[in-house]
Amino acid sequence: MLFRKKKPVVQARLPEIEERKRVDETAAILASLAEPIIVLDRERVVKYANKAAMDLFGRVLIGRNIVQCLRQPHVVEAVEHVFNHKKTWVGEAKFPAPVERHLSLHVALVGDGDGVTITVRDTTLEKRTEEMHSDFVANVSHELRSPLSALLGFIETLQGPAQDDKEARVRFLDIMIQEANRMARLIDDLLSLSRVQIQEHVVPAEAVNLTLILQNIVDILSLKAEARDMPLILNAVDRAYWVAGDSDQITQVFQNLIDNAIKYGRSGTPVEITCHFLDRMPDRAVPGISVKIKDQGEGIEEEHLPRLTERFYRIDKARSRTLGGTGLGLAIVKHIIMRHRGRLNVESKIGVGSTFTVILPQKV
Repeated sequence: MLFRKKKPVVQARLPEIEERKRVDETAAILASLAEPIIVLDRERVVKYANKAAMDLFGRVLIGRNIVQCLRQPHVVEAVEHVFNHKKTWVGEAKFPAPVERHLSLHVALVGDGDGVTITVRDTTLEKRTEEMHSDFVANVSHELRSPLSALLGFIETLQGPAQDDKEARVRFLDIMIQEANRMARLIDDLLSLSRVQIQEHVVPAEAVNLTLILQNIVDILSLKAEARDMPLILNAVDRAYWVAGDSDQITQVFQNLIDNAIKYGRSGTPVEITCHFLDRMPDRAVPGISVKIKDQGEGIEEEHLPRLTERFYRIDKARSRTLGGTGLGLAIVKHIIMRHRGRLNVESKIGVGSTFTVILPQKV
């Protein structure tokens, strides 16, 4: 008798169990997909977001209105269009922060209009590659014109008036080697910048020991600094400073900045490299590490500071080229730091010197 009373209850719950199982299976499938997927209800509130979506837009998505999550009028209008016209919408959207991303969006109704799904495909790499190709051609044609013209001029001179002039031949060949080396450095820097910009939307997560990297750079550049009687003082040897990043790129950043401090600092003055722990990075609720590179050079006028990281921007073009600069070093530094979600600050005072501060997320 008791068994007969319980049987209908068990049968009544079977559809609920099956439905819950189907929902769980669907959620598991969506969670495993590489492409970000967001599901909204009729109120435009996020009811579901898979891991890829949370990694792309932030962990706090579920329970929030789409306007708060994406802050993109273009996307919000697309959602309204799908709800109102019952038609699928496909289009592109550009997200400027924290780094510029290009996304392809597919917005479609769920069932009879109970909600919509937003499927996202990151096209940043494709867009960046297109931009890099066009920028590379434009920059190379502009920057290589001068050294290439010089080489052609010297070759014509050696083939003609200076053909039998031994002294002129030696002098011209020396200049030609310098110009050829300059072109090689320029091409290397352009390729390096292109690689960094293409990877900029991918955040590196390797554990990197800043203390070890800085010590290696100081060892490498010590002879160059000694030639100018400029001691390199590293205030970081007492402990390890770990950051999340790409070891090779971080090395490139600090080698460039310390090398610049040696080039543009006054002979006989020190270059100081100092590390500090930060409880919180500027504009981000994560701990960070600050590295200051301070020289005692001529300083940089305030009007130039905002443009220092522009490609091919030089304060003194003649001096920069004499010292072997291509005008791309600080642009590469800026994009590497952006890829690491860090910050670059520059302070300078005429006659006193300059301080370049790099702030990177701490590896926790």
